[in-house]
Amino acid sequence: MEQRELLSMMPEELRAFLLELGEPGYRADQMFSQMHKGISPGEMTNLPLPLRKKLCEVALWNLPQIRKKLVSAIDGTVKYLFALSDGNCVESVVMRYEHGNTICISSQVGCRMGCKFCASTIGGKVRDLSAGELLGQVIAAGKDTGERISNIVLMGIGEPLDNYGQVVRFLHLVNHPAGLNIGYRHISLSTCGLVDGIEKLQKEDLPITLSISLHAPDDETRSSIMPVNKRWGVDALLNACRAYFRATGRRISFEYTLISGKNDSPKDAEKLAQVLNSHLRDRQSTMPIHVNLIPVNAVAETGFQTSDRAAVRKFAAILEAKGIRATIRRTLGADINASCGQLRRAAGSAGAE
Repeated sequence: MEQRELLSMMPEELRAFLLELGEPGYRADQMFSQMHKGISPGEMTNLPLPLRKKLCEVALWNLPQIRKKLVSAIDGTVKYLFALSDGNCVESVVMRYEHGNTICISSQVGCRMGCKFCASTIGGKVRDLSAGELLGQVIAAGKDTGERISNIVLMGIGEPLDNYGQVVRFLHLVNHPAGLNIGYRHISLSTCGLVDGIEKLQKEDLPITLSISLHAPDDETRSSIMPVNKRWGVDALLNACRAYFRATGRRISFEYTLISGKNDSPKDAEKLAQVLNSHLRDRQSTMPIHVNLIPVNAVAETGFQTSDRAAVRKFAAILEAKGIRATIRRTLGADINASCGQLRRAAGSAGAE
């Protein structure tokens, strides 16, 4: 029998797997909740010893292992370098807010999107993560901190919609009431603009928050820093966002990384306000528009510089004056390079030793 990855299974799939092994299906309910607490089959003392031994032989338990852990002395942000079963590594970051703990998780080992300002894409994509490996980051971080994680952001290494099937499976798993039971409305998925993926996600009927990595107000600028824009330009992307909002009623947030001398001028802010308002608001649409401004992280390989504070505040003020809510992302974990991609590169391009 081919080994099956336990953490990627929904309860009904786990039940069918146990029946294949000649075991009673009710054991699935006993196992599912314990797996989502990070308890391996070998440690499940409520299962008969022969079954535990059998599961260790025929099933895969791929809970990520902590390769490196950094804790911010400034705000308690925790950054993990997780080792996967094949030796590759990904990063996750746990951020503490008044409303609860949020984890930012990775969806791929590396990334093939090629965004010029992002450390995660240097070296390209190695492979997709399984749903169990996505879930495993949440479980492992919660187990290590001893605290409940109540919010999830798919904004780490990789492009979630480039790993569509496994990401959607993960969303169902992490929401399951017998597991971590994290509400869809507490989950945000960030995409660089894969329009076909946005259109598919629209039909899933999942009340998550969609976040668009926009980063430029026009095709020329955006294509120079985000290769995906050469396939789906700003117009196509915003039209897809408009359709998504109309179909789901769920708000969409826009991420905008400010790069000094590239996309952070008052003229850029005016253009951004114009393009968002013209595409997303009319007499038939009252779509709320929120732009999250992110000063670029200084990564040696990119050569990009962070915008000064005055330029960031000016940019935000222009958007607000045009009726667009703008917030400036608070930097968390500044002393541990909490943005994704840098810790993995320091450990080697694949993360394996």
